[in-house]
Amino acid sequence: MRASLLTLFVVATALLATKPVEANPILDRLTEPGTHAILRHALAPGTGDPADFTLGDCTTQRNLDDVGRAQARAIGAAVRDAGIAIDHVLTSQWCRTAETALLLDLGPVTEAPMLNSFFRDRSTADSQTVATAAALAELPPGETAVLVTHQVNITALTGVFPRSGEMVLLRVGKDGDVTVLDRVLLAD
Repeated sequence: MRASLLTLFVVATALLATKPVEANPILDRLTEPGTHAILRHALAPGTGDPADFTLGDCTTQRNLDDVGRAQARAIGAAVRDAGIAIDHVLTSQWCRTAETALLLDLGPVTEAPMLNSFFRDRSTADSQTVATAAALAELPPGETAVLVTHQVNITALTGVFPRSGEMVLLRVGKDGDVTVLDRVLLAD
């Protein structure tokens, strides 16, 4: 009896381990030409940044916690498991966004100041939003980008107020008009 229970356990474990990845029709839209994703950084408890915030000094910033790090890894794994090739990973220079982008493990990460948060100083909101749309519009139609940024940036560009780690799929026309296609939260 023990041997048959052990055998059943081993077989069940093997079946679970080889369970095929379920397709995500929302995520699959990233394979459509001209479709990109803009992602709010993974969970970083709190709001805004401390008063002594200094760009480039993570000790002065609100950062990912262990849950946020696991969330970023899971998001990246979902994209990779879906077989979606990402050509560009762009990130804000804030530590929580840069760490999210790196933990996604979707390719080389490039800092893009246009994605920096304007939560404290809204004076650059319009110019950064226009620059972000223009950068996406200039990409060749066959290339896919993932941008990792902040809630205020995503809301300004798309009108969507995303949760931490939420991905908004979009297209940008040559005229800079943004079309939101869908949103997906791949990991809580």
